[in-house]
Amino acid sequence: MDCRLLLATIAVVFVGERANGGDPDFARDVLPILSDNCFLCHGPDAKSREGELRLDLRSDELFGARKIITAGQSADSVLIERILSPDPDLVMPPPHTKKSLTPQQVDLLRRWIDSGAAWGQHWAYEPLDRPTIPQAGVRESRRSDLDALIQARLEREGLRPAQEADRARLLRRVTLDLTGLPPTPAETSEFLEDPAPDAYERVVDRLLASPRFGERMVWDWLDAARYADSNGYQGDGERTMWPWRDWAVGALNSNLPFDEFTIWQLAGDLLPDATLEQRVATGFCRNHMINGEGGRIAAENRVDYVMDMTETAATVWLGATFNCCRCHDHKFDPFTQRDYYQLFAFFNSTPVDGGGGNPQTPPVVELPSDEQTRRRHEAGQQLAERQTDLARYEQEKFPRDAGQTADLSPAAVERPEEIRKLLAIEPAKRNRNQLDQLAKHWRETLKDNPAEAAYAERVEALRNAIDRRDGVDREIPRVMIMADLPQPRETFRLSKGLYDKPLDQVGIGVPSNLPQLATNAPRNRLGLARWLVADDNPLTARVTVNRFWQQFFGVGLVKTAEDFGVQGERPVHPELLDWLAVEFRQTGWDVKRLCRTIVTSAAYRQSSRVTPELHERDPENRLLARGPRQRLPSWMLRDQALAASGLLVENVGGAPVRPYQPAGVWEEATFGNKRYQQDHGDKLYRRSVYTFWRRIIGPTMFFDTAARQTCSVKQTRTNTPLQALVTLNEVTFVEAGRALAERVLREAPTDTDARVRAMFQRILCRPPEPQETAVLAAAVARLRHQFAADPAAAAKFLAVGESPRDPEIDPVEHAAWGALAGAIFNLDEALSKE
Repeated sequence: MDCRLLLATIAVVFVGERANGGDPDFARDVLPILSDNCFLCHGPDAKSREGELRLDLRSDELFGARKIITAGQSADSVLIERILSPDPDLVMPPPHTKKSLTPQQVDLLRRWIDSGAAWGQHWAYEPLDRPTIPQAGVRESRRSDLDALIQARLEREGLRPAQEADRARLLRRVTLDLTGLPPTPAETSEFLEDPAPDAYERVVDRLLASPRFGERMVWDWLDAARYADSNGYQGDGERTMWPWRDWAVGALNSNLPFDEFTIWQLAGDLLPDATLEQRVATGFCRNHMINGEGGRIAAENRVDYVMDMTETAATVWLGATFNCCRCHDHKFDPFTQRDYYQLFAFFNSTPVDGGGGNPQTPPVVELPSDEQTRRRHEAGQQLAERQTDLARYEQEKFPRDAGQTADLSPAAVERPEEIRKLLAIEPAKRNRNQLDQLAKHWRETLKDNPAEAAYAERVEALRNAIDRRDGVDREIPRVMIMADLPQPRETFRLSKGLYDKPLDQVGIGVPSNLPQLATNAPRNRLGLARWLVADDNPLTARVTVNRFWQQFFGVGLVKTAEDFGVQGERPVHPELLDWLAVEFRQTGWDVKRLCRTIVTSAAYRQSSRVTPELHERDPENRLLARGPRQRLPSWMLRDQALAASGLLVENVGGAPVRPYQPAGVWEEATFGNKRYQQDHGDKLYRRSVYTFWRRIIGPTMFFDTAARQTCSVKQTRTNTPLQALVTLNEVTFVEAGRALAERVLREAPTDTDARVRAMFQRILCRPPEPQETAVLAAAVARLRHQFAADPAAAAKFLAVGESPRDPEIDPVEHAAWGALAGAIFNLDEALSKE
């Protein structure tokens, strides 16, 4: 069988919606065929359109005299004639495109035309309505409407759901999913010993109320928001946007409704009587890179920043691939270049001019800590005292005559003119450099005169007070936020996206194929933000719940989380996606309620075990006949190791920290301009979300993470041997193994089996099977023998990391169990969520 035919056949069986007895659906069956094969030359982009033929819209031309489509008569339709033509000059798609339709696709087009060629639109742009919940044939074991929808689909496919996962694995799964950390042994014991029918639901409620929830959930939002602690580009100057990150953690923990979460980040500054918190939230828009490289044109930078804001908003809330519309109409989706620049216009009135590389480019808000506020006040008081003291001294010792420059010494006549000009300035108005010049002049020319030296001391005291005040000011974080110019900028379409090639002027507006702004809506970012979460917007709720589903199941109901357009994937469970979206919107955009709905479902609670037959039928678990299983993200693996070992420091928020990192990485990436200064103490053991993120070279202990240079909403999962170099050898993992070994050696001083159980329990949250205990006990015996033969190796192993080691523990025994802990950290079960 032809490979393309085989794939098409599999797709038909997989979707399970295209029964031969029913008429093809335009959006589900026909539009994907046209998009893949025809839109490049006959789609939305007028510049690439050929033959004055457009197949993405229903038109009189399409159904008129040209008979491209003759409803009810596929044999008389030019579309079918050209697809089947043997003439290489006539056949469509043309041979040079390397595209061709399968027999099944041709049959679908024929049957669609013969059934009347009913038109429609792409599923994602259809109004969002609550689907009907199936009743007949659905087993009574279902827990919710969500499960009813899934089970009905499974029954159509002839599949049965898996049994519920065992309680230990289920607890580890949901705890990792909702907090990013494993359950403690005490939490595991409490759950396993709780016979109440609502024991699991109460665990979920406890996890949702934990401050760890916001720290876990924010990670994916930071990827989408392209958050980092530096500007990017060659200079890569450090910025202080971390208070925005802490705001996002707090907003998720406090369960700020997602519609408000949206409005605050896009337009919090435009809300009536906007609070400081709402203004800080707009830092979302300012998380873009800043280019301060020499030779860059400020106007070009500014346009780049606004484009980044525009494209990020389109991806995050609309699932739209807007980037290509910078230069031309979209090749596949109904978005025009005019649509792009009308959306661009919402962000185009920022006062940022694009000049320089200041990582605290205004507008900004200052967010000093209580300690910084106190120190700033003290520094300000001291500065005022020094200014008053110098002014008084000058007035008493060297009084000025009206209109005369102060003559402060007998040698005044010999004083340089520039010094005389400085002396004419009131002391409180002199800047630091001017004071430095005065002090230097007095010291050099009048160093033998004690009276004059006293004056120089007062000048230097004032200069030092300015330095102290400025030093405190430099420590205060300044978060870049949004604001608009009093007079909005004019916005133009740009030829090929070039900042200096304006075409026609455009106004503020939303994509023309979607519901439009209300007539009374403000024509600014606030109007845009409210439009995004309006009831008639079909995309935001769908796009958002899909990403939450992706977070828990590893893949979204729409796999292409970044693309809800016609080139993206159609949802495998369209009714489930719409049910979640409607439920989310109608229950007040309640994020914690949405998460609870998903993780308490029977679908989520299934065992992830898979039979060979089911794996062959549904390798990616898109039909949801089993529970989720995938590798943990690298940041969660690090946090798991820290938590299991007892090293984790659970302080919430604050400035980013710099844990262990190989020497020379920053220097190599920045031509020696940036040097990594590792932190010490508690900062080494903070959660991964607080790690300093240099944009041009991310933290070295993480893999499969977004670069944070542009918006990213799709998770990456790979499995390469290089990852084991981190999980086996990176300092944190080795140190965590040593610390965990110390814990179990104290808990079970002599019992090998008890030590194995304790170590296994802290990492995998379950006791080992007898055969597992035997294997691990034999392994630690081998390790003990190896370290006993090489005490220097044991000492070297135990010296990894800065946390103190109990010197009373035998180093050979400690090293053997520490190495075993490292091996358990690297078991497939430990690296995965089951």
